[in-house]
Amino acid sequence: MKNMVNKVQLIGNLGQDVICKQLPSGQKIARVSLATKDVYHNDKGEKVVNTQWHTLVGWGKVAENMEAFFRKGKQVAVQGKLHHRTWEDKDGNKRYTTEIWVNEFMLLN
Repeated sequence: MKNMVNKVQLIGNLGQDVICKQLPSGQKIARVSLATKDVYHNDKGEKVVNTQWHTLVGWGKVAENMEAFFRKGKQVAVQGKLHHRTWEDKDGNKRYTTEIWVNEFMLLN
């Protein structure tokens, strides 16, 4: 594995409609939540469903396409990269988040 890259591929369902904004620079940014689930059986044989929520972020043309095609409940496949951010909230506490910056997507249903 010579060329390690930051690449994420997810398939899941959208948890909300896209929130899209235009930045002062004129560039669009879109945000939406995506639910993925992992299903397995524990050592007692019980079915366990583990749902994970991810924040998807699109920029520019990707954001415009997300705004046009993403709707709550739709199943989508996305490809992008992990992006970590930190900031201070209004109380001065340091906050952290990890987002998936989307490069490509495909509607599945």
